[in-house]
Amino acid sequence: MSFARISLANGVPRTLRSFSTTRSRPQSLIAYTQRCPAPTCECASTPPDLDIDRKSPLLNTMASYSEHVVLCTGQGDWVSNIEQEEGETGGFVKGLKGVIGKGGVGFDPFNNILITASSLPKSEKPGATTALLFPSFKRIPHIPHTPDAFSIFATAYLKTRTLHLMHAGLSTEQKDALLRDESVATQLSPAEPITKPTILICGHGGRDQRCGILGPILQTSFRQELQRRSIDADVGLISHIGGHKYAGNVIMYIPPNIEGNKLAGSGIWYGRIGPENVEGVVEETLVKGRVVAELLRGGVTQNGGNIGRMVEAQLEKDRGNEDGEGELRIKARARR
Repeated sequence: MSFARISLANGVPRTLRSFSTTRSRPQSLIAYTQRCPAPTCECASTPPDLDIDRKSPLLNTMASYSEHVVLCTGQGDWVSNIEQEEGETGGFVKGLKGVIGKGGVGFDPFNNILITASSLPKSEKPGATTALLFPSFKRIPHIPHTPDAFSIFATAYLKTRTLHLMHAGLSTEQKDALLRDESVATQLSPAEPITKPTILICGHGGRDQRCGILGPILQTSFRQELQRRSIDADVGLISHIGGHKYAGNVIMYIPPNIEGNKLAGSGIWYGRIGPENVEGVVEETLVKGRVVAELLRGGVTQNGGNIGRMVEAQLEKDRGNEDGEGELRIKARARR
């Protein structure tokens, strides 16, 4: 597995769908380690006065989703509800939710989309927003803030390819409004593949001070660790993703082009991450391609697999493994 040296622009590194099972596919193996390795060098410490839940079960505290829309805003914090954020960020969220949110013509309760703001560099074009899509691993630059553009963006990239059986009674017109049509993507700037890892850390202080305090500390820790290893990755703060009591909340999106990493093409959600865990999760997840079970909230694959549920079953099967390491048998499920 090879990486180039990290590059940081301006000091800042560049809501859901149901899943259904189709015909059986070959099982793949994803390795795991039960516990996060201890750091080998000095690191920052987690502020001792943060009220973090370290007792409740962590696995499967991630809500399932089909696509994560990450808006590049260039700022590191937002008001509690990003839809109410003044300026372009709030306007984009309102516009997109007007299409796929409740009451929108493209609203589909079986096709769940997660929308978050991020500190990653904003579009240089006024009146436009750049969005990252995971686990599609696509970057859509300069989406205009117009009703037509919001509709095109949703239709080209976010709507379902196959309707849920519960939609069978809808009219043809209603069904068409819920289905993806990738041909309209030509009306937007061309999509670009995301080819390097993206690490997103909840730092939404406007929503909860635990993430607001710990998020920036983790951002610095990840940047330092990645730079030490000469790993080229984007690191950014994001708005609320649920589970503030499990701070620090970290999502690691590993692009499908990363050779030799069994987690390539996946998004891994971790909770209770402190600076002392950063070296370990980078080593295990980005370098070795293994999930750290004790910190795992869940995850998604490009094929629609719910990693949390699969890990839960495999950990139960492998319980008693002496060295705390094993293989996760992940049976992919088709994305809708």
